[in-house]
Amino acid sequence: MDYTLNNGACNINKRGCNCKNKQKLGTFDWLCDLPETQKDTDFVEVQFKNTRKGYYLNSIKLPLEKGYIIAVESSPGHDIGEVTLTGRLVLLQMKKNNFNPERTETKRVYRKAKETDIEKFNEAKAKEQETMIKARQIAESMKLNMKIGDVEFQGDGNKAIFYYIADERVDFRQLIKVFAETFRVRIEMKQIGARQEAGRIGGIGPCGRELCCSGWMTSFNSVSTNAARYQDISLNPQKLAGQCAKLKCCMNFELDAYMDASKEFPSKELQLETMDNVYYHFKTDVFKGLISYSTAQNFGANVVTVSSQRAKEVVALNKKGIKPDTLDVKIDEKENQGKTEYDNVVGEDSLTRFDTQKKRSGSAGKSSQKQKSNNNSNDQSDPARNGQRPPLIIKKNIIDNSKNEA
Repeated sequence: MDYTLNNGACNINKRGCNCKNKQKLGTFDWLCDLPETQKDTDFVEVQFKNTRKGYYLNSIKLPLEKGYIIAVESSPGHDIGEVTLTGRLVLLQMKKNNFNPERTETKRVYRKAKETDIEKFNEAKAKEQETMIKARQIAESMKLNMKIGDVEFQGDGNKAIFYYIADERVDFRQLIKVFAETFRVRIEMKQIGARQEAGRIGGIGPCGRELCCSGWMTSFNSVSTNAARYQDISLNPQKLAGQCAKLKCCMNFELDAYMDASKEFPSKELQLETMDNVYYHFKTDVFKGLISYSTAQNFGANVVTVSSQRAKEVVALNKKGIKPDTLDVKIDEKENQGKTEYDNVVGEDSLTRFDTQKKRSGSAGKSSQKQKSNNNSNDQSDPARNGQRPPLIIKKNIIDNSKNEA
C-alpha cells in the first residue's frame, strides 16, 4: 500500500499542484506535464517537519511521485518524509540551495513507507510538544541564555533535533547529557536565527498573507533602516518589525526600484533658496514624481510641493547664484494638465456601495418610470417650470376667453 498526502480535489495535475499542500515552502512543479523531464535525475526532494528539506538518491528506481511518504537514510536509522519534487526541477532546486552531490554526502531512499513506519512516525510526532515544554524547563533551570524554539523527532524515534536560538555562544554539553537521560534518545542541537524560527512556526503577517519566510523564502538577506529611509517609511519600530522582532524582509523587495527612481530626484540634502525663503526637503512621492519642501528644517511649515523637474531647475539656478521669486506650484499643474492619475470606474472607493436600495419591480416600477419621463417632458415643455417667462400669446388667449364668457 502506497501512503500519499491527500491534497484534495484540484483541476491541476496532482504532481505539480501545491494548492492544497499544507507543507511550508512548497514548490510548484511547472515541468510535471513533460514526461521526459521526470527521468533526468534519480534525485528526489523530500520535506520533513516545517521547512526542513533534503535531497536523496533513488538508487533502487522506485516509481515515486509528488506526495508519496517514503523512508530515507538517516544517521542513525531512517527518517520518514514526503516527496515534494521529482525530475528535472530537483536539479534546479539543488543548484539554488548549493547542494553538490560530489562534495556532500549523498543519502539514499530506502522504500515507500509501510504501515509500521507510519505508526512509529505518528508516535514520535505525538511526543514533540511535550518534549519541547520539558526541554525549556530544563534549560531555564540550568540558567542557560538560550531558547528552545522547536523539537523534531526522527521518523523511527531514535533521534530528536532541538532547534534553539541564542545571542551568544552557549556551552550546552551538560544540557545534552540531561536531555539524553530524560528523553532516552539521541540528541542533536541545531542553532537557528529569529527569521528561521518564524519560518518554522509560521503565521499571518500584517498584510493578511502567510509569512514569506514560511511560504517561499529560503535565504534571508540583512535588512537595514536605510531601506525604510529610501522608501520614506515612518521609522516606527513597532511597524517596521515583523513577528520575529527583526526588520521586515519585505522592505527589501522594492528597494531596488526606489533606489533607481530616486536617481531622477535631486539630493535630499540640497536646500532651495528663493527671494522669500529657504526651503528644506520634507517628503518625496516617488510614484507621482513630486517633492515637498518646508521652510522649517525639522517639521512641516509652509509646505510647497513641486515636481522633480522644477526642483532641478531651482537647484541649477541656485548654483548660478540666481534666486527665483517663488516655488510656483501652478507651473507644475499646467505641466500635468490633462493627465489622469486615478479613475474609480467600478465604485470600489464609495462608502455607500454596500447600501441596499429598494427597487420597484413589475408594473409599479414601469409606471413610476413612465411618470418620471412624463414629468421630465412636461418640465422641458413648460417654460414656467424651467424659470422662463411665458410668451405673451398665452396671456392674450386668457383675456379673450374671459370677454366671451362675460
